[in-house]
Amino acid sequence: MEAINRSNPHATIRANSAYAEESLWTDTLAWHEATRRESYPHQHHTEPSRLPLTERIVPVTNALPLEVADDMVRPVWMRRLDAEYLNLTQATTHQVDVTEYGAVGDGRTDCTLAFRLALRSNRRVHVPAGTYVVRGIRMPSNCVLVGAGQDKTVIKLADGAPKHRRLLLNATPFRGNHHIEVAHLTLDWNVDRLGDVERTSSGDTASSALTFAHVTFGWIHHVTAKNAGLHAFDITAPHYHYLGDGLRAANGSRYVWLDRCEATHYGDDGITTHHSDAIYITNCYCHHPHGRTHTAGFSNSNGIEVDDGSRHVVLVNNLTEGCFGGIEVKAHATSSAAHDVHIFGHVSYHDNRSYNFRHIGHHLADDPDSKTARFLSGTNLVSIEPVRSGLYEKSSPRSLVISAYQDVFINGFTALGDTAYDYEAQPALAIQYKSRNVRLKRITASGFTSARADIELFGGANHTDRVSIEDVSCRHSAPIAIKIGGRLSTVSLHRIEGEQKGGDALISSQSPLDAHDVFAYGFSERVRSDA
Repeated sequence: MEAINRSNPHATIRANSAYAEESLWTDTLAWHEATRRESYPHQHHTEPSRLPLTERIVPVTNALPLEVADDMVRPVWMRRLDAEYLNLTQATTHQVDVTEYGAVGDGRTDCTLAFRLALRSNRRVHVPAGTYVVRGIRMPSNCVLVGAGQDKTVIKLADGAPKHRRLLLNATPFRGNHHIEVAHLTLDWNVDRLGDVERTSSGDTASSALTFAHVTFGWIHHVTAKNAGLHAFDITAPHYHYLGDGLRAANGSRYVWLDRCEATHYGDDGITTHHSDAIYITNCYCHHPHGRTHTAGFSNSNGIEVDDGSRHVVLVNNLTEGCFGGIEVKAHATSSAAHDVHIFGHVSYHDNRSYNFRHIGHHLADDPDSKTARFLSGTNLVSIEPVRSGLYEKSSPRSLVISAYQDVFINGFTALGDTAYDYEAQPALAIQYKSRNVRLKRITASGFTSARADIELFGGANHTDRVSIEDVSCRHSAPIAIKIGGRLSTVSLHRIEGEQKGGDALISSQSPLDAHDVFAYGFSERVRSDA
């Protein structure tokens, strides 16, 4: 393992990945375009619902195109966001300083009124170095809030602020806002003011450091959000929505870019999206949540979570550390799953579940199949030493879990285990629970010597199926490289290579499979049938 460069996630990815990113992009973008054209041809597709503030999003037939620009993969819709940024720049020519309205950055003076007076439409509001105490601030449309630097300007929630208070929120969530930029500062939700409470949030979209609810065209960059009761950054609709798979809340946010942000010591997730479209997350570092939104020992606190009803989300060159999940793409049982989500470059370091893709409540044999868990890819992903965590004590550490999702492509995955760690005979990569049409290409695993298998395809009544695995290299790792359960009907394996002193079987299967170009060194058996 190479050193972790927390200030430069891209450098850490390059140093630890077994693959060159440019060689992966071509395959992924070709798969993305072919799958989008065949299965998800519509740019935007929602249907009206009789329920208020609700829209129907099934069948899932929509996705948005991707491109390579400025040596990065990015969504094509970023062209529009770039144009809208010029409009924001032209609209905010009136520059003011918050100290002109009485703000004092001494860490004691209540500056709420000063921010309220300064933050007006068509203004660029500067906040000098210092710590500014507020009881919560709101930003109108066509407004920019910029500090002197992440380590210089701090906006902190007052000790007397209630638990439900959001530190920074757009001005009119239900009516909606547009063209808002926040940059070069730190937002401190000040969770310590609550003392030793059982839970640090009050539910729904409250208790977060920064909330964009029903915002169209938003920019958040060079911002640190810390000590949040719920989320550090939440891109969402005005209310969360749990009316069933296939439905989601109306009035979500759209066209929002988060770049070079840091989230730490938060109660639930570092960066999260809900019921929103067209979100771009780049060069961010999310780490070490306190997890006190949840019951102790059952904290699903993730670095980046693409959650209920989210669509068209692209993540590029981010880093997570010390979380339950590094990246979790998911939904609750009574909500629509995030779909059309694509990850290009990520390092997960010491997270419990490095990459966790699932639709809760749609996993078991007698659960309904997910209607919305569709179209997901991960390219050039690195998992370094997943470990057990006090956040979620009963969760076994894994590099990758895919459950319930269909049309999944994982292209370039480097899993680095710790040979001295006890993985308690659990698999490093698990493809399971009704997942379908899953393709794994260019997978490298090492160091999981106490795991049951490097890659396991789970069988049984809720088995995965239609799985293709190619170009796998497992060296000095688990005693079984690929383990396949029963009842799978379509499994293809191509170019599988493993080296393990005293290994059991390179491939162990209870299901029929199509296997070609299989090379085993040091294993007792090359391919073993356990049927």
